[in-house]
Amino acid sequence: MALYARFHPKKNINSILAAQFLGHLLKAIRGPIVLLWDSGSQHKGPPIREFLRKHPRLYTFRFPGYTPELNPEEWVWKLVKGPLANSSPKDLCDLKGRIHRPLQRIRQSQKLLWSCIYASDLPWKR
Repeated sequence: MALYARFHPKKNINSILAAQFLGHLLKAIRGPIVLLWDSGSQHKGPPIREFLRKHPRLYTFRFPGYTPELNPEEWVWKLVKGPLANSSPKDLCDLKGRIHRPLQRIRQSQKLLWSCIYASDLPWKR
């Protein structure tokens, strides 16, 4: 299991940027990739449909609308935001550093990654 993140400080994420991110995933990961997606607009639209059509090793599963309790990503962000509580980053670079450290900690720990999955309300089989 792996955690990949990419930030765009000056842009809202759209389906074109999401498709570009998927391209990076395909280069970084061999074999099938399972994507658990919410129903955000960046996960829909012609650029995404076309990209998924061209890359059959990407399997997507969508969460029902408005169900953050089912999304393991919410637990990842909870772990990331904890160290940010009561902080006051000086600038965007400082904020990026403060986010990067907890993300690296999660990324390097299979136990933490799995804990985010098992903490969600999805009916995971253990």
